Amino acid sequence: RSRLYTGYKTPGTAMRLGTSTGYREGGVRPVTGTVDKVNRPMTAVRGAGYTSQRAESVITPRPMLGAPMSERFEERIEDKIRRVEKSITELVDDSCAQASLGEYTRALERAKEASAREKSLIKLQEQSGLSESHNMDITYLVLFNLATQYTNNEMYNDALGTYTAITNNRIFQNSNQLKVNMGNIYAKLGQVAKAIKMYRMALDQVPNTHKDLRVKIMHNIGLLFVKMGQYNDACDSFEYIMQERPNFKAGLYTVLCYYAMGDKDKMKESFSKLITIPLDVDEDRYNLTDDDTSMKLVLEVIRDDSLRKLERELRDQAHNSILTAAKLIAPAIDNNFTAGYNWCMDTVRSSYHSTLAGDLEVNKALMYLKQRELRNAIDTLKVLQKNNESRLATTAATNLSFIFYHRGELDEGEKYAELARISDAYNSAAYVNLGNCYFARGDHDKARELYLAALDNDPSCIAALYNLGLLHKRLEQYEDALDYFLKLHAIMSSHPPVLYQLAHLHQLVGDIDQAIEWFLQLLSIVPADPSILQKLGEIYDSDNDKQQAYHYHFEAYRYLPSEIKVLDWLGAYYVTHRVPEKAIPFYERAALMQPHETKWLLLIGSCHRRAGNYQAALNTYKNVLEKFPDNIDCLKMLVRLCSDLGLKETNDYAMELKRAEKAREVRERISSSRSGSRRSSGRSSTSGRGGFSPANIDSPLPPSRGNTSRYQSPQQQHIDASYSDPLGPIEERPRTGMAIPRTSGAPPRTPWGAKQSLDDDFADEEITTDLLPE
Repeated sequence: RSRLYTGYKTPGTAMRLGTSTGYREGGVRPVTGTVDKVNRPMTAVRGAGYTSQRAESVITPRPMLGAPMSERFEERIEDKIRRVEKSITELVDDSCAQASLGEYTRALERAKEASAREKSLIKLQEQSGLSESHNMDITYLVLFNLATQYTNNEMYNDALGTYTAITNNRIFQNSNQLKVNMGNIYAKLGQVAKAIKMYRMALDQVPNTHKDLRVKIMHNIGLLFVKMGQYNDACDSFEYIMQERPNFKAGLYTVLCYYAMGDKDKMKESFSKLITIPLDVDEDRYNLTDDDTSMKLVLEVIRDDSLRKLERELRDQAHNSILTAAKLIAPAIDNNFTAGYNWCMDTVRSSYHSTLAGDLEVNKALMYLKQRELRNAIDTLKVLQKNNESRLATTAATNLSFIFYHRGELDEGEKYAELARISDAYNSAAYVNLGNCYFARGDHDKARELYLAALDNDPSCIAALYNLGLLHKRLEQYEDALDYFLKLHAIMSSHPPVLYQLAHLHQLVGDIDQAIEWFLQLLSIVPADPSILQKLGEIYDSDNDKQQAYHYHFEAYRYLPSEIKVLDWLGAYYVTHRVPEKAIPFYERAALMQPHETKWLLLIGSCHRRAGNYQAALNTYKNVLEKFPDNIDCLKMLVRLCSDLGLKETNDYAMELKRAEKAREVRERISSSRSGSRRSSGRSSTSGRGGFSPANIDSPLPPSRGNTSRYQSPQQQHIDASYSDPLGPIEERPRTGMAIPRTSGAPPRTPWGAKQSLDDDFADEEITTDLLPE
């Protein structure tokens, strides 16, 4: 039966709560209410799907519009706090994991996020009235991790502020021990006094039962006192460690402090304490005492395990400390280092570390080498070479072969290198020394074979790789040499000799750009090496980059002002750029370096002449003639210059030039007759002189035209006064002078009033009408 609904809702008292769709999305709503603004149909009173008559249509239920009941209830505040605490812990764990991987920036971001969540957690607990139940361990964890990440990112001020917040809070137990971390930060910042203060404050809070921690703090205090130069206080700290927990580092630092103080007795005493420190390493358990198969397997397993590696590190540290202390105090505890070494060796022989006495003997021989007492070093090593211990005998033979090789005694060097190789077939140094001997003899194939054998025994043998590169470079096999030096560069990326060889090899193969790159990389390591600067200058000069070439040549000159090639290049550079007066200081310095070389003095004179300073040039040539009276080039230049200036000394210098040329001819004839070679004497000068003039043969440039002075007699016109300027022919420049009155039609006169022809005085100049006097 159909019912008619109105727009109004009829209130009821026993209405059913549910409809066919269940609860509405907004929650339960009572049927009663005010009138809706829009009429909407009402659902049936009966449940959907139930009717008294059978219907043919299938009713499809509507989907659930609301959320599940479990999600509608509000989360309990305790569960929410517990969930936030778990997220904070996860963030701290992630921060530590990122820091262990070296991702310090990301670790700091996680630490800051954890700190922010921890603050929000505190605020939530305060709003809920649960502030008293706050977990202080989480706060300590977050702050400590944040301070650690600040330190990893070198944000030391923030780290110090965080550590201060922790230590000032009395709720945190044992927080004063974090002052050790604050002391470490102050030490990094160079504030040594504050660092020591923090360490001592932390030391006061550490109980005596924690001896290991107290020893570590005292160790840091001692190191800071050493840095400050307060060796007495440092000795007190290290002596405390030697009494409580003796170790080799503290013993070595104690010896070092007494050495700095110059106390010989304390040095001996502290060294004696050092060698009495026990080494908790049981070597016997690695030696097989029976033929048990299971024990053999166990020994094979533990022979190279992590514990065995740790024991080796401890043993190496102990041996290194003892040997370093002995080498340090041996020259200081007695009148000479020989007596000091003898005392150290006797003391070591009577201790638990008696095996180190042989190593001290080797160090003694090396000290003889440093003192340039070669004979004593050889005698000491020869005694050790006959030692029953194969390790010492091999070391001594290797060093002997090295010494004899550098002395040029290849037979002795080969002998001891062979003995070292036989004594230890895996001794790569012995193969290298033996290969060096064959390399010096020119047997490159045998040398290469021995170097390769050294690499087979030790693939990282630096000497073998370097020598193989040099060997292939000597054989002009540049590509193979590059391969070896590149391998060596992978091992030693900042070794100057390797970088130089790589640069030079690229230059030899024609790869100039790569050679420049290697040289620049080398220059970044050794910026004050003048040879590298000069090499770069030569490369740029050959590449026609004069600006860069000048830069590197001048830098080489700044670091080494006595390099002749650099001085010569710089002087030529200024002459080429037409500023010869700036080239004079470089040639003067070269003349100081080679006072018996006339080339530099003549270049100085040429620079003065090119600069127009003829009087200085004349004085320079005269000084050269005083030092070297038979110098033909200087005489030629004097004849030419005096002729140009119209001086009366022209005839005198011309006679001197003729006499010097005849004397040189006589010397050459005598030397040629003694050597048995015959030379034709028909080489006569075009001027009609007897004999020949070697001026044109000796001069690398064609001779310039000579000028004839009016003071020369006709008999002297045959003199060859040509001179080859080392700087090349001078540029043409106008010549000026006083205008002398003359009558109309009279020939022009020279500035000195001489009646010379223009062809004589201005043979090498271009004469125009505007230069003639009025």
